[in-house]
Amino acid sequence: MDHSSKRGDRPGVSRRDFLRGTGAAATAVASLVKVPGVEAQEAKSGADVVAIGPGPVKLSLEVNGTTMTTNVEPRVTLLDALRNYLDVTGCKKVCDRGTCGACTVMVDGKPIYSCTMLALEAEGKKIRTAESLIDGGKLDPVPAAFVACDAQQCGFCTPGFVVAMRAVLDANPKATPAEVEKGLAGNICRCGTYEQMRHAIEDLCKAGGK
Repeated sequence: MDHSSKRGDRPGVSRRDFLRGTGAAATAVASLVKVPGVEAQEAKSGADVVAIGPGPVKLSLEVNGTTMTTNVEPRVTLLDALRNYLDVTGCKKVCDRGTCGACTVMVDGKPIYSCTMLALEAEGKKIRTAESLIDGGKLDPVPAAFVACDAQQCGFCTPGFVVAMRAVLDANPKATPAEVEKGLAGNICRCGTYEQMRHAIEDLCKAGGK
């Protein structure tokens, strides 16, 4: 039996012809579609690209209203830059995986896990840590409420909680206790002092965050 003649009698196209056709169509479509960023990437090819690292590069950060400079490798996180290079140790390194909130700082007023941000990404931004919540010997109302309500035990999570809570109340001084608790959803207390924290939150909300 002539198998080739049988295949030739079948209607439509063969699988090989179909693959050839789809490949050609994909090439044609790709030549017409502009992918965002591709042109810019091509324009920066070769000598136009400025490499950063792997060695240390100069870093300048505005931390708690003070400009601090050091040299870090581009892979260093904001958390490690603050603690190990700039001696700003209020933010704590606990999980180092963006899950516990102990390293929370404010960047341009927004609470972030500093272990998930590269130090170089924070240049030109205003950084606030737990150290900013004391003026001389006077505590900010948030950590003062924590002290009054005994809302801390080991203290590792406390800086992250007070910074996150300050950020919530700064954004909305009239926040309800439920809204404040929602803003603290990314913070974990391993000692389990949540009830005392709720008392502190209630007092702060009654005082309008002051």
